[in-house]
Amino acid sequence: MATAEAVLSTIVSDALGRQDYAIIGEMVEEDASVLDLGCGEGELLSWLVEQRNAKARGVEISPEKVRKCVARGLSVYQGDIDKGLADYPEQCFDYIILSQTLQETLRPLDVLKEMVRVGRRAIVAFPNFGHWAVRTSLLRTGKAPKTDHLPYEWHNTPNIHFLTVLDFEQTVREEGFTIERSYFLRKGKHISWWRSLRSDVAVYELRK
Repeated sequence: MATAEAVLSTIVSDALGRQDYAIIGEMVEEDASVLDLGCGEGELLSWLVEQRNAKARGVEISPEKVRKCVARGLSVYQGDIDKGLADYPEQCFDYIILSQTLQETLRPLDVLKEMVRVGRRAIVAFPNFGHWAVRTSLLRTGKAPKTDHLPYEWHNTPNIHFLTVLDFEQTVREEGFTIERSYFLRKGKHISWWRSLRSDVAVYELRK
């Protein structure tokens, strides 16, 4: 018999089509206040509003994506998260979400610090560049790695920081953040061993 968590994972994944969204959908509690950084076209925000009754806001740098969010009825404004969240006081949201965007920011550590300042909890998801396929691709070809999960050429990739699970956890320890929960995914499935080598996506919940 399927667990409630497994059923919810399937529902969220089917609705939104991304494995990190499925986990985040499970992590956010009912009626929570949420700020989604780099919210794209608002798929996750819309789901959280409809299914979690979240009080949701978003920040997105692309004007076209902001317009699509607004057309969905979402409260989203155009902004650059690298410039910080100075307009928000401390601990004013239950959750700050940053999904698949940390590696694209100019100053990722500053972004993380702002997240745990403004949110009671910070949820961060990122592609794990320590996955065995990335390591093997570089060793085999001698070129910038390309995998199913990271299909870009070196010259058109949006990723400017290449972090692994081990890098992230070391930084969290050095900054004194607390990891509340963590999940490691391979093609949508949870994995629990050799996570740095086998996971293609990692999702963490942090707090100060």
